[in-house]
Amino acid sequence: MIKTALRILLVEDLKTDADLISYHIRKIVEKPEIRVTDNLEEVSELLQNFAPDVILSDYNLPACTGLDVLGLVKDFDAGIPLIFVTGTIDDDELAANTILTGAAGFVLKKHMKVMGDKLRPLFKQVVFNMIEKEELREKIRQNKIAVNQIYRYLDGFEADSEEQRNYLTKIRQNIDQIKLERDAD
Repeated sequence: MIKTALRILLVEDLKTDADLISYHIRKIVEKPEIRVTDNLEEVSELLQNFAPDVILSDYNLPACTGLDVLGLVKDFDAGIPLIFVTGTIDDDELAANTILTGAAGFVLKKHMKVMGDKLRPLFKQVVFNMIEKEELREKIRQNKIAVNQIYRYLDGFEADSEEQRNYLTKIRQNIDQIKLERDAD
């Protein structure tokens, strides 16, 4: 059982499939929050207001394709993984193309009985990436705290000579340059 709460956007037009997929998700994720839609407008709204951790999308939808959904997601935030759950991708070349266009994976609906087993490793990767990003955000936060402490120290430092004042100015300029370069990355 995956203990990390996941916000999951399910893009599916068939209610029975959405219910079955949701059932299997609840068997492998302890606290999933699942939203279901079948159109791009709601996907766009949910990307902004629901902020999903992962998106599961059918490939064939009434008003668009899964690739349309993938394009919208990648334009919004390339870091959100999208997994196709479909009956359409039964062709190896088409499956490879979905991965090459940025999908995090795919599961065939013909495997609905073992959907949880198919989704579990993909969800574990999502959780791993979430934790990895969380650690990175914490390191950035710690670095910002350290830089602010350096600034406070420099502000409180009393320079006795012109040479010392010049060194302090250079230190501040170097720190500012590092911050600009880091922000550009």
